[in-house]
Amino acid sequence: MKRFDPGIVLGVLLLVGGGLALAQALGYLNNASGYFWGGLFLAAGLAFLTMLFGGHWWSAFPGFTLAALGVLILLPESLQEFGGSVFLGGIGLSFWYVYFTARTERWWAVIPAGVLTALAVMILATQQFEEFGGMIFLGGIGLSFFIVYLTDRAERWWALIPAGVLTTLAGMTVAADQFGGFQSAGFFFFGLAITFLLVAVLAGMKWAYWPALALGVMGVLGIASLLQFANYLWAVVLIAAGGFVLFRYFTANR
Repeated sequence: MKRFDPGIVLGVLLLVGGGLALAQALGYLNNASGYFWGGLFLAAGLAFLTMLFGGHWWSAFPGFTLAALGVLILLPESLQEFGGSVFLGGIGLSFWYVYFTARTERWWAVIPAGVLTALAVMILATQQFEEFGGMIFLGGIGLSFFIVYLTDRAERWWALIPAGVLTTLAGMTVAADQFGGFQSAGFFFFGLAITFLLVAVLAGMKWAYWPALALGVMGVLGIASLLQFANYLWAVVLIAAGGFVLFRYFTANR
């Protein structure tokens, strides 16, 4: 059996490129160079993807990336606005493949997969719903950290904190347009309070109850400012705090 000669590939590429150039010169085809390079990148990506059957998981990165680049080049002009989603989604797909084929060892792939997927979805969504772009992006990254937590709840409890913070910020992008600055801050603190409460309850970290309590009080006060009794609530809180400090002082000096 004859040994494979790389010159065969070069010869085929030259024939295809020449045929496309001739078709364009005769008026049968437009953008021949785009078809050539798009097909070339797509074929190269598929070649790398075939290596996945041999257990070479690393080939997912060049495989999906080159294939996505080929599809991007081959997109018709009417769909060019979705090119960013196609390219970023293709790279994100490579990280999802790496994660799902070995979820225990390669849990780290969830984070870049989530970021790239969130970016791809954001580009798609902002074509119609531009005001929700920030919420989709931040919420998508927050969801990826929550998946990291689910991969090992005992060892990766820390992922709950960025998951909660990013999800809270995602909600803030909408709340900021609906409410005033102080009320939006109230939602922010309340979201952080829920985050630390989840750390305390789900991860068993008892220390997290204290920041959850403090942030919860600040959040409730901020949200309550939407209501008419906010000024009365602030007065009651200050009086209660002062009374508690005096009570501790006099009881400690008996």
